[in-house]
Amino acid sequence: MLKPKARWNVTGADAQRSKVLAESLNISILAASLLVNRGIDEPESAKAFLYMDRQSFHDPFLMNGMEMTVDRINEAIIKKEKICVYGDYDADGVTSTVVMLETLKQLGADADFYIPNRFTEGYGPNNPAFLKLKESGVSLIITVDTGISAVNEAAYAKEIDVDLIITDHHEAGPVLPEALAIVHPKLPGSIYPFKELAGVGVALKVSHALLSTVQDSFLELAAIGTIADLVSLHGENRLIAYKGIDRLKKTKRPGIKALLKAASSKEGELTEETIGFAIAPRINAVGRLQSADPAVELLRTSDPVRADELALSIDSLNRERQKIVQDIALEAIEMTEKLYPPEEYPVLVLAGTGWNPGVVGIVASKLVEKFYRPAIILCLDEEGVKAKGSARSIAGFDLFKNLSECRDLLPHFGGHPMAAGMTLAAEDVDELRERLNALAKEQLTEEDFIPLTKVDLSCQLEDVTLESIEEMNLLAPFGMNNPKPVIMIEDLSVSGMRKIGSNQNHLKLTLEQEMTKLDCVGFGFGYLHDEISPVSKVAVVGQLSVNEWNNFRKPQFMLQDAAVQDWQLFDHRGARQIKSILDRVPSDKKLLIYFRDPAASEISAAEITGEHIYIKNSKTAASISLEGRYAVFMDVPSDLEMLTALLSRGVPERIYAFFLQTETHFFSTIPTREHFKWFYGFLLKRDMFDLKKHGAELAKYKGWTSDTINFMSEVFFELDFVTIKNGLISINRNGSKRDLSESIAYKQKTEQMELENRLLYSSYRELLEWFDERIKSARTPVQV
Repeated sequence: MLKPKARWNVTGADAQRSKVLAESLNISILAASLLVNRGIDEPESAKAFLYMDRQSFHDPFLMNGMEMTVDRINEAIIKKEKICVYGDYDADGVTSTVVMLETLKQLGADADFYIPNRFTEGYGPNNPAFLKLKESGVSLIITVDTGISAVNEAAYAKEIDVDLIITDHHEAGPVLPEALAIVHPKLPGSIYPFKELAGVGVALKVSHALLSTVQDSFLELAAIGTIADLVSLHGENRLIAYKGIDRLKKTKRPGIKALLKAASSKEGELTEETIGFAIAPRINAVGRLQSADPAVELLRTSDPVRADELALSIDSLNRERQKIVQDIALEAIEMTEKLYPPEEYPVLVLAGTGWNPGVVGIVASKLVEKFYRPAIILCLDEEGVKAKGSARSIAGFDLFKNLSECRDLLPHFGGHPMAAGMTLAAEDVDELRERLNALAKEQLTEEDFIPLTKVDLSCQLEDVTLESIEEMNLLAPFGMNNPKPVIMIEDLSVSGMRKIGSNQNHLKLTLEQEMTKLDCVGFGFGYLHDEISPVSKVAVVGQLSVNEWNNFRKPQFMLQDAAVQDWQLFDHRGARQIKSILDRVPSDKKLLIYFRDPAASEISAAEITGEHIYIKNSKTAASISLEGRYAVFMDVPSDLEMLTALLSRGVPERIYAFFLQTETHFFSTIPTREHFKWFYGFLLKRDMFDLKKHGAELAKYKGWTSDTINFMSEVFFELDFVTIKNGLISINRNGSKRDLSESIAYKQKTEQMELENRLLYSSYRELLEWFDERIKSARTPVQV
C-alpha cells in the first residue's frame, strides 16, 4: 500500500453533457468534460471561452463614474493641471500605475505617480501624502488599485481642495468615500457586465475610455497585474490575460525583456506560469522590501541599458526576499515545533520581533504547506506594543468568519475565507491564539488536516494523446476559477522506474495500461522509487503536458501524487546493504520480525530503528496483528505455519522480505525415490559398506554430494533398514517394509526444503502469490 499525500476530491463531469459538448464543438471528451466541470456546458458559452480571439472588450462607459472621470481628466489636461496617479506597491498596483500614467502622458497631461512606502506609510491613501501632493501643486489625484476604503482620506482631500477620483476593485465597505468619482465594477447599482476585474483591469477600462481603444502595450501590463492578483480568469479577465500574454511574447518594453532575461525565461515560451512565478514575484519583491518606485521605472523605461540595471537590481531584491522568507520560515517552523505543536494547535498563531512585514503572507503560506494548518504570522514592533501580520487558511476553516468572532481584539482586519491581514495589540496575541484554536477544535475534524487535492477528471491512459492535451490547453490561460487541469489515472502498471537528478531526488517512470504507455516525471518524488513494488497497480494524480525533444513531441504526465491501494511485497532477499534499505522504510509503521533470537541475527537489531518482535512459535505469531503495519521479515521461520498464523490476525500494508539465515541447507534438492532405490540396491549387493572410507568416492561416481549419501544412510537407519556402527553400514534383512515419510529426518528435510524453496528460492511472482493466498484467506470473513 502507498497512501497519497492528500485527499483526492474528484469532480465527476456529467457524461451526457460532456458528450453533447464534445460532438457540438468537435473536441475530445477530456476537453469537453473540463468545460462542463467548470460550469461552461452550453456550446455557445464554450465557444466564447475557448476562442478568445473572437471576443471583444465591454464598453467602458457602462461602468459607474466613468463619464465623470473622463470629463474631469480631459478638463485637467486642457487646463494643464498637475495630476498624480496614486498607486499600490504590489504587482497589480504597479502595473495599474503604469497603465494610468502612460495613458495620461499620451494625452499630454502633466502627470506623475505616487506609491506609499509599505513600512512608513502602510497601505492605501493617507492624509500626509495628500497634503504633500497638494503642496507640490497637484489638483487631481487618481487612485489605482486602492482607495475604496479611504473614507477619511477622501474627506481630507476635499478639505484641502484636491479633486479625488478613485479607481479600485477591492470590496467596498458600507460607507463609500465622498470622491469626485468612483470607478469600481462591483458598486451597488453597477450595470457593468463583468465584476471581477483586478485593479489594473479597472485602470485599463479608464484608459480604454480616454483613448477610445484598448492599446496592446497596456494589455501586456494588464495581464501581469491580473494574473499576479489572483482574480478569477473568466470573462474580461480571461480576455485580458489571453491577449496580454500574446503581446508579452513579442513585447517591445525593454524593462520586461530585461526582467525575463534576469529570470532566465524566454519571451516566445511565455505563459501565465511565467508571469506567476517569474515576473510577478520580482515586481512584488521591490515593494515588499523598499519603495516600489524602481518597479514602475523598470516597466516605463525606454533605455535598454537602464532596463538591464533595474532588472538586475530587482532580481537581487527578489533573491534577498527569498532569503528573508526562508529565514523567517525556519524560525517560525522551529517555534511551532517547540511551542505550538500542530497536533495540539489546529491554528498556528506566531509572533516575532524583527520579522519583515512585507513577507509574512508568504511565510504563512509556507507554514500551511508544511503543517496543513491555518497560520497567522505577526510582526511585533520594536516596542512590543503592536502586532501586524497576515493569515492563510485551509479548506474548512473560514478565516474571515472566525476572525470576525474575535473582532474585539482586532481594531483593523480584513480578508476572505482563505487569506486575511490584521493589526492588534501585542498583549492580545495569546488571547487571539486561544480563541481561534477553540473555534477550530469545534469546526475541524482529523480529516480536515489532510491536504486536499481537487481533481478535475479521471481518464484512461488511451485517452491521453497529443490532440487531447492540445485541446485541453485551449482552456489556457489558467488561473483562479480556471486552474490548470489535474487528472487522475488509475489501475496503472509501472514498466520502468528510476531516480534522476544530481541528488537522485526526482523520479522518471513509464506508466502502462493495456498496451498504452505514458512517460511520467515526478519532481521531488525520488523517494517513491523505494515505495512502489514491481507489480503494484498504481493510481496517479497530476498534470498533462507535451514533451518536445529533437523535434519529437509526445505526451507526458507531471506527477503530483501517487497511491497503491493494495498491499505490496518488497523483495530484498540476498540484499547486502540491509541497514541502508531498512533506514529508508518509515519508522512509524515499521515492524521488524525475527523467528530466531535477534541477538543472533546477521545484523544487530540495535542498529535499526523501529519496533522489533521475536516470534518463537505459531501461538505467539497468532497473537500479533500486522494490520496497517510494514512487516519486515528479517529471517526464516522454522515452519510455514508460523507465517500463516502471523497473517491471520491482520493484513500488513507492506511486506519486506529479507529472510536472512546463517545456515544453508546442505543440498538444494531432496534425493528422489529412485536415488533411495539405487542406494538400497547397492547396499544389498555389498552387504556392508564403509561410509567413512568410500562414501565420498561413491558420491563422486554418482554425481551426488557426500551429504546426500549421509542423509540417505540416516533415513535408512531411522527406518531400521540398516545398522551403522563406526561408519560401517549394513543391511538389516529382518526389517519390515516402511515408507520414507516415516523417517523423522526425511520429514524434517522435506518440510525444510519446502520452506526454503517457498521463501528463499522462489521467484518474486511465486512469493507474491504465496503471500497473497494467505492474505486473501485472512480477509475472507468466516461463515457462521
